[in-house]
Amino acid sequence: MDRRLLLRLGLGAAGVGGAFWLRDHVLWAPPKATFDTGETTGWLPWAVRGTAVPTVRATIGGRQVNALVDSGAQYSVIDRALYAALGAPRGFDLPLVAYGVSGAPQMGKGAVLDLSVGSLRLTGLRVGILALGPLAGTEGLNTPLVLGQDVLGRLRFGVDADRRRLVFTAPGADRLPPDVSPVPVTRRGRALVAAITVEGVKIDAVVDTGASGLLSLRRSAAAAAGLLDGRAVEPGSSLVLGGAVPARIVRARTMTFADQVYRDRPVSIFADTVAPGVPDALLGMGAFAGRRAVMDLGAGKLWASRPLDLTVA
Repeated sequence: MDRRLLLRLGLGAAGVGGAFWLRDHVLWAPPKATFDTGETTGWLPWAVRGTAVPTVRATIGGRQVNALVDSGAQYSVIDRALYAALGAPRGFDLPLVAYGVSGAPQMGKGAVLDLSVGSLRLTGLRVGILALGPLAGTEGLNTPLVLGQDVLGRLRFGVDADRRRLVFTAPGADRLPPDVSPVPVTRRGRALVAAITVEGVKIDAVVDTGASGLLSLRRSAAAAAGLLDGRAVEPGSSLVLGGAVPARIVRARTMTFADQVYRDRPVSIFADTVAPGVPDALLGMGAFAGRRAVMDLGAGKLWASRPLDLTVA
């Protein structure tokens, strides 16, 4: 079951005019990120075995939990059950509404946490308190904590998908792996947006480490790319905020991303929604299979190693 969560939090107290600055610097200020020693955690193993998305062990109040590292989520989130089990840490009554790709909203409030991931300390991390459903439970991904763009905007984040490991590094540290090179990206808000070509059609996609597949498209984007031309459609399902929704799977004859050509690969199609902030396309961890990647959301940069094989079937 593929995990297709794109979390968008609308902060009700933000108002208009300077709303985005107020939201990101005052109402939802980013956490302080420090390291016990040096400027990196070193490589850490993924906490959840058998998954294609990056997960890591985090410690909150002496309790270890699994966390999903999600570059597609605007903000960090804690499951309501875990929040209660932690004794309901310090909260704040800023109302928010969260949307997944299904478009279904969920109301919640916020909390402030201090936590650690290896030698990394995150102090004053503001999180949304939401019901994450199968994302949090053992029947799903078993990650009741999501670390989003508010965390990744303070650090460099590296993934080695084949070895199922990740690393956090201080953004100013000169610790790029020698085998990576820049991948052209732009910033949309705090997200990284990269170009992928689908059967000759260029599509701008949000880089979403919380999605396991190569590419997910809104129905309208899939139609514009010519993927709804009568070719076979397979049923599927996706884990989203609070539950699971049906998805449609078609196969693209060719896709190209960062000098790598993919042939006959599945593309997940989700319904068009009216939810704010949901992009047309999500570029998932399938784009980094066989290679290492480093992203710096704060600087708007992405690096990746060259693919092992320039044509992947």
